[in-house]
Amino acid sequence: MLSSLLEASPSLAAVSIAVLASIACALILQALLRTGLAWRLATDIPNERSLHERPTPRVGGWGIVPVAVVALFAIAPSMWLIAACAVFLAAVSQIDDRRGLPARVRFAAHIVAVAVVIAAHPAGVPWWVLVLVGFLMVWLINLYNFMDGSDGLAGGMALFGFGGYALAALAGPAPQADLGLACAAIAGAAVGFLTLNFHPARIFLGDAGSIPLGFLAGALGYWGWQRGVWPVWFPALVFAPFIADASVTLLRRLSRGEKFWQAHREHYYQRMVRLGVGHARTALAWYLLMLAGIILANWALRFSLAAQWSAVAGWAVVVMAAGLVVDACWRRHETRHSEQS
Repeated sequence: MLSSLLEASPSLAAVSIAVLASIACALILQALLRTGLAWRLATDIPNERSLHERPTPRVGGWGIVPVAVVALFAIAPSMWLIAACAVFLAAVSQIDDRRGLPARVRFAAHIVAVAVVIAAHPAGVPWWVLVLVGFLMVWLINLYNFMDGSDGLAGGMALFGFGGYALAALAGPAPQADLGLACAAIAGAAVGFLTLNFHPARIFLGDAGSIPLGFLAGALGYWGWQRGVWPVWFPALVFAPFIADASVTLLRRLSRGEKFWQAHREHYYQRMVRLGVGHARTALAWYLLMLAGIILANWALRFSLAAQWSAVAGWAVVVMAAGLVVDACWRRHETRHSEQS
């Protein structure tokens, strides 16, 4: 049935799969909440660095990851190793959610998963390029975790990011149906998660959700590049707001000699919430920014090589300008606060 639907209309097949994935994810998470199991699996306890005030289950990954993995095995069996690595990272991250793991153990797991995928499916480029791409994939895993701190944000980025992948893989210049449908399923699962995570959030994503999602964003982005579906810049442009926020924040913290993996409230999205924009409007602002980047990325696939990189550079300027606006608002806020105190 799926094959006939795909032959008739790839876009309709993608929408159907996304709807099924959304329903499946929402049902799983609703069951965890209703049975009380969600609280026993992992619970986020607010501290002075949190943007939230009440304990909340961190079980989003228990809905998104199973749906994504089943979709990969069923729709894109050639990507079974990516699915297996996602399960491995989800298991390690669940232990971290429950008991905490040393940073070196977490990073080692991320490196192993990325190295396995690249070694099994090497792109035809020099070894040092693969090392650089691997480093960027590990960074994407971690920045996705860093950016999971506000209602609806990381889930929305999954919806738009994997939706952007699906659009390019199904309707781009070099379509690959199995990749497109798998990405559509992950985007659909994100919708199911958002029904319980958009402000006011009843559940959070948790490391068992954010780490595998970051891995899938990198691994499927790598797969699409390795198979010629899109250029190397495409995944970076799709997830540009996430990458820019986490990277700038990391560099600032490193310049001050701080441990970048420790919890803090210095990300741009955190500052927007603290400035009074609120969780919902902050998420919507990020959705609009990411949607614009995804439209540009898919449009640019049909440009000449020089025009493609010009589009990347232009969008980088736009994202930087958005960050500068938040910086300016934050400085004014800090000035007023210091004057009042």
